[in-house]
Amino acid sequence: MQSNIQQNSAITPHRFCVAPMMDWTDRHCRYFHRLISQHALLYTEMVTTGALIHGDHHRFLQFNNEEHPLAFQLGGSNPRELALCAKMVEDHGYDEVNLNVGCPSDRVQNGRFGACLMLEPELVADCVAAMCAAVSIPVTVKSRIGVDDKDSYEELALFVDKVADAGCKTFIVHARKAWLSGLSPKQNREVPPLNYDAVVRLKTDFPHLAFIVNGGIVSLDHAENFLGQIDGVMIGREAYHNPYVLAEVDSRIFNATVAPRSRHEIMELMMPYIEAQLKNGVRLNSVTRHILGLFHGELGARAWRRHLSENVTSTNAGIKVVRDALAFTYH
Repeated sequence: MQSNIQQNSAITPHRFCVAPMMDWTDRHCRYFHRLISQHALLYTEMVTTGALIHGDHHRFLQFNNEEHPLAFQLGGSNPRELALCAKMVEDHGYDEVNLNVGCPSDRVQNGRFGACLMLEPELVADCVAAMCAAVSIPVTVKSRIGVDDKDSYEELALFVDKVADAGCKTFIVHARKAWLSGLSPKQNREVPPLNYDAVVRLKTDFPHLAFIVNGGIVSLDHAENFLGQIDGVMIGREAYHNPYVLAEVDSRIFNATVAPRSRHEIMELMMPYIEAQLKNGVRLNSVTRHILGLFHGELGARAWRRHLSENVTSTNAGIKVVRDALAFTYH
């Protein structure tokens, strides 16, 4: 499939991305997000090479065609295995394959992937080179600005330089360093101070590369502040807890002229999808857990969330639960 991402064009999907989030950005969540923004680049949850090679790869690689532009995030550190999995990703029709070099959890470290790989830039370069040789879609890297005491700008620039030489042209940088011990993954998203200047400096020093900033961005106003300095922004948990923040992405970030859909228009488009998933044996809660925040800040939001939360888990829960919940909201 021809990639939907043209990395050298003036406005690319990387200009605004929704972050890969474990247990959250599954295909149901991404379908929902795509109904709100037509242009934002969406990412899968991280999937390890072992899960793809030895597990049910079809389940991990499955997506809805409506999700494009869509990137797949891999976790791993074996160049041969990453190349094999990158080819699987490309063959299934994804637009990009992303290597996770930013997750700080103990489980990830024990598997020798994630943020600990920033301490081995030569290995990351070997992984990227192998992936680039295996596929024609873009190979990108998501990292931190440093790890533990290896957090100088010079070390970060050296990492970028080595990995770029291997073929990576786009770096998504969470503008915090990672502590590999002593902090939980949640604390690693909040405790290390943000240093956006380091990401902006990378763009100055490597103008031929694309840099996407991630971390602590919770509004489009905040996102737009970066776009004159770097190539794009990535928003994470705010897009999940308050998904309607994506409604103006197309007009404000991508210069689209089509008016955003209302929350109720989005739900009317979600209904056939939910019904189709129920017919395929998917539990109602597997889809509705992603839409709880749609009416965040609106009249009836609490009743909407409560009705869904209290009624979607019964064995015979169906589309009526969602329609009844909508009755608590206001047009």
